[in-house]
Amino acid sequence: MTRSDVPAFSVASFNVNGIRAARRRGFDTWLAERAPDVVALQELRCGADDVGGFPGYHAACDVGSIPGRNGVAVLTRTAPAAVRSWDVCPPVARGLGAFAHEGRYLEVDLADRPLTVACLYLPKGGLPAELQRPGAMREQPDGGAKYARKRVFRTAFARELERNRRAALRAGRQFLLVGDLNVAHTEHDVTNWRPARKMDGFLPEEREWFSSILGSRRLVDVVRRLHGDRPGPLTWWSWAGASFVKDVGWRVDHQLATPDLARRALSVTVDKEPSPQERLSDHAPLVVRYAET
Repeated sequence: MTRSDVPAFSVASFNVNGIRAARRRGFDTWLAERAPDVVALQELRCGADDVGGFPGYHAACDVGSIPGRNGVAVLTRTAPAAVRSWDVCPPVARGLGAFAHEGRYLEVDLADRPLTVACLYLPKGGLPAELQRPGAMREQPDGGAKYARKRVFRTAFARELERNRRAALRAGRQFLLVGDLNVAHTEHDVTNWRPARKMDGFLPEEREWFSSILGSRRLVDVVRRLHGDRPGPLTWWSWAGASFVKDVGWRVDHQLATPDLARRALSVTVDKEPSPQERLSDHAPLVVRYAET
């Protein structure tokens, strides 16, 4: 039996950058053709009534309370055994309360296998004040306010993540964190990594934080484990310029699994569209196949 013949299930993570816009561009066709077993979506950017249905899937959603921003969902073939969103089950870690109603985190216990899937849309943030240069930024300098807010989230979420991972294991479940973490971890995750060291999403302290939530006994970067220590795969390309055609981008979309689950990862694929005109989002779906137990 080859790796492709091993009984497996697939998990996709996709920042759709607006589910309504992604659907107009062909998201439903991608979903029907790819047919992942679990799909985690970020940046729905719509109200609950506008999310819509997904044929063949049960959808758990938290759209948040900020109109047109954020929002996460997890689609499963079988209705989940349990669903936990911060809006209903507030986070315990001190510092996350201010983010609880923003639609950034959703956790489901699958009913058809012992696995908890957590979907995260981490705040994008900004640059610290000392790196902000008026005239050289697309946004007005804010004195580092967005950077500080993202740092608060990161610090608190690391504690919440550890708590949730342990809770899943105590319940006899593996744990999988997927989503847009708005952080690229290694030099292999950014095409032009040298200048990126002074960019939001690849700052040294952000990369150190990412390292801190990983560990051989905690969570494993499944994509890097499968792809190896070489450039890529990338998951985000700017809408501007020719970055998509030239494949100049970042990997900020991740799947982080408990060690036993990570060892069962068989393959990773980024469903990058053939041309800019066919793009569903500024991100591309990240799909990982895992062997069944």
